[in-house]
Amino acid sequence: MSRIRRGVTLVELLVVVAIIGTLVAILLPAVQTAREAARRSSCTNNLRQIALASANHEAARGRLPIGAESREWAARPDFPHQFFRWSLLAHLSPYYEEEQLLKGLDLTVPLYIGLTPDAIAPQNKPIVALTVPLFLCPADRMTAVSSLFGPTNYAGCTGGGDGGGTPFDTNGLFGINSRTRLKDVTDGLSKTVAFSESLLGDGPTAGRTAAGITAATGYGFVFVAPLTDAACSRPFYYNFTDLRGFSWANGEYRTTLYNHARRPNDPTLDCLAALMSTADLARMYAGYGWRAARSRHPGGVNVAMADGSLRFVADDVDSAVWKAAATRAGGESLALP
Repeated sequence: MSRIRRGVTLVELLVVVAIIGTLVAILLPAVQTAREAARRSSCTNNLRQIALASANHEAARGRLPIGAESREWAARPDFPHQFFRWSLLAHLSPYYEEEQLLKGLDLTVPLYIGLTPDAIAPQNKPIVALTVPLFLCPADRMTAVSSLFGPTNYAGCTGGGDGGGTPFDTNGLFGINSRTRLKDVTDGLSKTVAFSESLLGDGPTAGRTAAGITAATGYGFVFVAPLTDAACSRPFYYNFTDLRGFSWANGEYRTTLYNHARRPNDPTLDCLAALMSTADLARMYAGYGWRAARSRHPGGVNVAMADGSLRFVADDVDSAVWKAAATRAGGESLALP
């Protein structure tokens, strides 16, 4: 007696396809969630290493690193002091686990030794161009946004953005020529934000229209410093000369500084300016800014506190609580949830 070979019916095939589709629909979000968890873990680990380097700097030198350096260059006393501009990430170079990568960095000369954007000292030029994995969050694009500099997602907190976003005498941990000691943080180390993250810039540079500019990756530039709401509502340029996060070596609001003038991932466009209407070489070209913490992590941003602990702060955090967390000695009773 011969066997009858039975094929797969159309109904059975459709059932199998439906089951596979259901499994994919279930597994895909789980895979995406696992990937985001891994990216977020890597991002917080980077912040932890930067916070640890900052604590080691304080232990060795009695203060936290300068947020942005500004001083006279003996070889050219006629140069604006802002040309030094070395960032806190640059000043922390001896304290990273990857210290050898930045070992040759020469901080005795200004970052810019001339008037053009590529006027970088020969010994520093190849180093400042390095893309350093420690300075990048894997949730973002992780690619350079400048041909001259290596990028960064991480920035030090200058405070609440008071004084029209001034970088001088800030009420946070960092600013131009800041020399904050941990004992100066009277609000409590576990209640004061030291570092957070921001997205690398995108879109056209030095444009006069908002086409292609988003709050997530762009900024407006005005010629009014200190900043005002009226000026920031009508930017003169967008992404002026460089994109956000273009250089870990530059100590300024476009790159390694931010504040809590706005909430995390705020829909309002970041606003920056440079102080040009002054003959004071110590302040000429100083960057002012209202720059928010921003990330691609769903719902919020990572922050490192002054004691080295890590938090994830939701986008809808209360504005007063967020500002209180930015100040080192504001006397507020508010604390991040």
